[in-house]
Amino acid sequence: MAERRYNDKEIAAIFRAATEEGSQNPQREIARDGGLTLAELQAIGGEVGISSDAVADAARAVDVRLGAASPTFLGLPIGVARTVNLNRRLTDEEWERLVVQLREVFNARGRTRSDGSLRQWTNGNLQVLLEPTETGHRLRFGTLHGGARASIGAGFAILGVAATIVVTSALGGSLASSLPGVAFLALAGIGMIASGALRLPRWARLRQQQMEDLATRVTLPPLPPDPSK
Repeated sequence: MAERRYNDKEIAAIFRAATEEGSQNPQREIARDGGLTLAELQAIGGEVGISSDAVADAARAVDVRLGAASPTFLGLPIGVARTVNLNRRLTDEEWERLVVQLREVFNARGRTRSDGSLRQWTNGNLQVLLEPTETGHRLRFGTLHGGARASIGAGFAILGVAATIVVTSALGGSLASSLPGVAFLALAGIGMIASGALRLPRWARLRQQQMEDLATRVTLPPLPPDPSK
């Protein structure tokens, strides 16, 4: 199983996150063809007094943040997605604990499904997929705000109807009499668009934070067995 290798940009981000204020940053040139593994980064950090745990924590944080994405609709964050390469295989017990956490965080029972080595947990538009990779498993989070998208789409449809009525009435010479109805439709359409748009930023921030927290928990190495048991 190939080890995860970090490129120059990721290496810089890891050492920025791992280095406390006042600590020394690695300065020497390093051969980086093909990137560096976590063990190599920890060895480099150790030379300048950065603990292995700090480097590992920073690497996990970089992996989690790099996988974030926000699908947009008319410039608005209509969806939230996150992909995390775990670089190890998730055990059955870990997957079961993750499902419990998903139910608690999203306050939804959801449904689980397995198809060979693929696993998923879904609740409406919200889904979490566990997929095999060369280095272990990859975790994919994804969701869309279906209600907001429907509200915005319906609002634009109503505005389209209002515009059609204006054009038809103008051609028929009855524009003045149709204006009250057109104004009502326009206000209704604008209201639906605003209702959908205003709820999206806060919802997206919440989902992004929830997914980041869950992804960070999963990337933590499993606890060693309790010798007393």
